[in-house]
Amino acid sequence: MGLIGKVFGLLFGSERNVVRDTVEIFRENAEGASVRASHAQGQAMAQYGAEFAVERRGGFDRFMDGVNRLPRPMLALGTLGLFITAMVNPLWFSERMQGIALVPEPLWWLLGVIVSFYFGARHQVKAQEFQRQIVGTMAHVPKVLENIKTIRDLRSDTPKVAQTGNDARLTAASLEPSDNPALEAWRRAAG
Repeated sequence: MGLIGKVFGLLFGSERNVVRDTVEIFRENAEGASVRASHAQGQAMAQYGAEFAVERRGGFDRFMDGVNRLPRPMLALGTLGLFITAMVNPLWFSERMQGIALVPEPLWWLLGVIVSFYFGARHQVKAQEFQRQIVGTMAHVPKVLENIKTIRDLRSDTPKVAQTGNDARLTAASLEPSDNPALEAWRRAAG
């Protein structure tokens, strides 16, 4: 064998490829990577299938899966429901929002933590002066109750809502005819 044959035999002979082995140090073998990726994906799918196999799961597991799927749609649909309610029945909505004004701030922090952890976010809670917040919230109770009474008095079905009471000037002003340019224009066009 000649010199060239010995060099090729050294580089590519005896089931070894020195060039390929050297290159694979710096660059991954694409075919080998594809085989490993396919194998890993197959194992992941097998594990996923075994975890969610219907025949091995009991009623409690299926129930808990259903419960775990509820919070996101409930939050989204509940928020849309609040917007719709605010447009359809603003007085009812205002009464409920006055009640929400009484929720102490530490409870809002707790709700924020629960929601943040549920959706995968990390939330760091700072120390709160719980007693100070309770006292501050309780100071709002008389004003909130007054606001609810005022809102309820605004209902159209509240008895005597349009009465002027003992105010003589308001009674006289309500009986006195006033100028209505739109009504006068309509009368001229119709007449």
